[in-house]
Amino acid sequence: MNWYEKLKQYFPVEEMKSKQHMELLLKEKGDVYYKDEGPDHVLMYADFPTFIFIDYVYVSKESRGKGMGHQLLAKLKEKEKPIILEVEPFDYQDSDSTKRLHFYQREGFKHAVSIGYTRRSLATNEANTLEILYWAPKDESEEEIYQQMKRMYEDIHTYKDEEIYGRSYQPVEEVLKYNNDRDADNIFEALDKKRKNN
Repeated sequence: MNWYEKLKQYFPVEEMKSKQHMELLLKEKGDVYYKDEGPDHVLMYADFPTFIFIDYVYVSKESRGKGMGHQLLAKLKEKEKPIILEVEPFDYQDSDSTKRLHFYQREGFKHAVSIGYTRRSLATNEANTLEILYWAPKDESEEEIYQQMKRMYEDIHTYKDEEIYGRSYQPVEEVLKYNNDRDADNIFEALDKKRKNN
């Protein structure tokens, strides 16, 4: 199974870029967009001058819980820049989602509660709401993370979208919102509450 098939099996269709999109990023934005691949993992990420965005991270079932995810993140953390990624909203029923969040919590990530992020999938045409997690080595603020997300969205997610998909993603202003009073629970607090109640 090639790297794209592995990602496709693991990630929901509404979160997947097409293979053409990812190959174009690797080829035409090769100074920013990278693939780190081994027999048991695939990591796709964008390394900007002031931050890193993790687009996809996959670790095979056999290798989960053996420190591989930690090693992949440790390499990125050495660059001493904020690391940003998207996750599905917390789902009590989904043990995979819970494990993933526990992992990022252990790795020192925070939930950017004031950033709202909903984008329409070109694959399903449905609105997909995600939450933003970030690791901030120099205590970067959520507002800084928001500005970096905007840049990533325009440079990576919507790169040549019209050419690749025949239509465009929504403009960044529609997709990303910054609001200090956003009505959202902190994912990690919800996770801790669940842990206490079990």
